[in-house]
Amino acid sequence: QVQLVESGGGLVQAGGSLTLSCAASGRALTDYTMAWFRQAPGKEREFVSFITGNGGYSYYGNLVKGRFTISRYIVKNTIDLQMNSLKPDDTAVYYCAADTFGRGSTEERSYDYWGQGTQVTVSS
Repeated sequence: QVQLVESGGGLVQAGGSLTLSCAASGRALTDYTMAWFRQAPGKEREFVSFITGNGGYSYYGNLVKGRFTISRYIVKNTIDLQMNSLKPDDTAVYYCAADTFGRGSTEERSYDYWGQGTQVTVSS
């Protein structure tokens, strides 16, 4: 079993940057494909980005492509999400998730473990 804990959320002005971090305990994150999802108030949870176990491949949702970067840090056993050029529409609770089968999916149902989420609020 793996436990995931997100951090780094907060309040930022439009155009600003934030870095979210997902720390894992229990297993090495290199065993899994890791992803970030987000859920805005009143909306369904949506895919943001994933990175494969060896860090060799990453993929982004269309709404964040070119602005967000996902990275894996093996020594720290964390996954970071660097978010630049933030917009009010990026306001959401951001969740880290682990896919133990390494499928590299954009679908929630492919992910077995989830963190509690961290709030990101972007003011206009």
